[in-house]
Amino acid sequence: YYAYIRGLKKKSMTKIKFGTDGWRAIIAKEFTVDNVVRISEATGNWTKKNNINPSIVLGHDCRFAGEMFAETAAKVFASQGIKVLLAKNFVSTPMVSLGAVHFNASLGVVLTASHNPPSYNGYKLKGGFGGPLSPKHVQEVEDIISDNVNIAVASLSIEEFVKQDLIEYVDLEKLYLDAVRENFDLEAIANSNMNFAYDAMYGAGQNVLKKLLPEMTFLHCDENPSFMGQAPEPIDKNLQEFSQLIKSRGNIAAGLATDGDADRIGLYNSKGEFVDSHHIMLLLMHYLHKTKRLNGKVVVAASTTPRVGRLAEKWGLDFDMVQIGFKYIAAQMLTEDVLVGGEESGGIAIKGHIPERDGIWMGLVLFEFMVKSGKSLEELVDEIYDLVGEFKYWRDDLHLSEELKQEVIANCKADKYQSFGDFQVQEVQTIDGYKYILSEDEWLMIRPSGTEPVLRAYAEAKTLDGAKAILKAAKAELGIG
Repeated sequence: YYAYIRGLKKKSMTKIKFGTDGWRAIIAKEFTVDNVVRISEATGNWTKKNNINPSIVLGHDCRFAGEMFAETAAKVFASQGIKVLLAKNFVSTPMVSLGAVHFNASLGVVLTASHNPPSYNGYKLKGGFGGPLSPKHVQEVEDIISDNVNIAVASLSIEEFVKQDLIEYVDLEKLYLDAVRENFDLEAIANSNMNFAYDAMYGAGQNVLKKLLPEMTFLHCDENPSFMGQAPEPIDKNLQEFSQLIKSRGNIAAGLATDGDADRIGLYNSKGEFVDSHHIMLLLMHYLHKTKRLNGKVVVAASTTPRVGRLAEKWGLDFDMVQIGFKYIAAQMLTEDVLVGGEESGGIAIKGHIPERDGIWMGLVLFEFMVKSGKSLEELVDEIYDLVGEFKYWRDDLHLSEELKQEVIANCKADKYQSFGDFQVQEVQTIDGYKYILSEDEWLMIRPSGTEPVLRAYAEAKTLDGAKAILKAAKAELGIG
C-alpha cells in the first residue's frame, strides 16, 4: 500500500517548465495546489536571494479557482517572510505589472493562462520594472523548483499574515484606472460622434471600460470561468459574435477585444472586419510618430510583417526583429528608447507606458487617434496602405500529432522545403521558427507554439485569398490534410 502511494506521489510530480510566456497546465491535472506551492516556493526563494527587502505583487484572473490558487501562493510567500501585495479581486496582467512598478516591488506574479482554453491556468513572472521577467531569471526560478516542498498551506492563515503585515490587500484595478485617466483624453472619446464597442471575452479586463466609458457597447463583460467553452484568444474565428454585433448595429466605429488576462488586443472596423496586429502596429507608429511627433526604436517579433520594418526605415526609425515572446521586446524597452514593440499574436506595448503588453491601453490609443483625427479606422488603414502597400495576413493553428510536428520541424531544419506548390522560396529567416520569403510581398512562416501543442503557420500576401492560397500550398507540401 505504502509503496503504491509513494509511486503515485512520484508520478504526480510534474516537471514545471516555463514556455514563451509562463507556465501553463490543465487545472486539477497538473495545475494543482501542490504544484502552485512548488513553483511559489522556488519563486519566493529566488526573490529572497536577489532582494534585500523582498516584496511580491500578486494577482489572479477570472479562471476557475483563481482566488484559491492566488491565496495559496500568497501563503507560501508570506511564510518565507516576503511581503505580499495581494489584489483584492481578479485583475489583468497589465494591472499586476503596473502594480509592481507603483509599489516598487521585487516581483509581480500573475495566476493566469492568458488566451489558453478554460481548462488551463498558468503562472507568469513579472519584473519589478513592470514587464516580463528576463528569460535568464525565469530559468533560474525554474531550475530551483523542488519535487518535495514541506509547506502545509492548509494550516496557514491569510488573516494571521494580514495581522503581521506580511499580506496586504491592494486595489490594482483602481491603480490602473487612475493611470488611464492621466494618460488619455477620455472626455474627447466619450463626447465624440463615434460609438465604440468592447468584448472582454469574459476576461479580466471586463470592468475597466465599463467604468471609464460606460456609454460604450459591451459584450461578454461578466464573470464566466468557463468562457462559454471558448478559448479567450482575440482572433477573428473566436470573435464572430462580436463581429456580427458590429455589423448588425451599423453605427459602431470600431470594436476592441482583449484576451483572458487583457494583455492582447483584437480589433474590428465599422464593417465588422478584423484588423490584425500587423495593421495595429503600423497604425500606432502612424499616430505616435507622425501625429504626436514621438521618436524611438520599433521592435517586433519574427512573425510580424516586414512592412513594419520598411515603414520604420522610411521614417528613419531604428528597427529590430527578435524571437517570439514579449520578454525579448521588453528587454529592449528596458535598455533602449522604444516607440512601439509588438507581436503578431496581439501583444503590443508603446512608449510612455510600462514595458508590457496591454490590450486595453492599445485600444484606447487607437480610439483617441480616430477621435482626434476625425477619421474612421478604415480611412486610417488606407493611409497606412498609401505608405506600405495593401496587404492581408492569415494564420492557421495546425493541431497534429507530435510525430508529424517533429517531422515537419526536422525537414525545416534540414532545409528540405525549396517551394510550396507554385511559391518558390527566395530566402529563409531563422530568428525564430522558419520564415520563408516568397517574394517582396509574400511570406510563409512555420513555428511550433511555445505554450500549446500546435504547429503555427503564418502567411501574408497582397490579398486574403493570396495568403490563404499560400497556406493551402504549404499544408499540401507538409503532408497535412
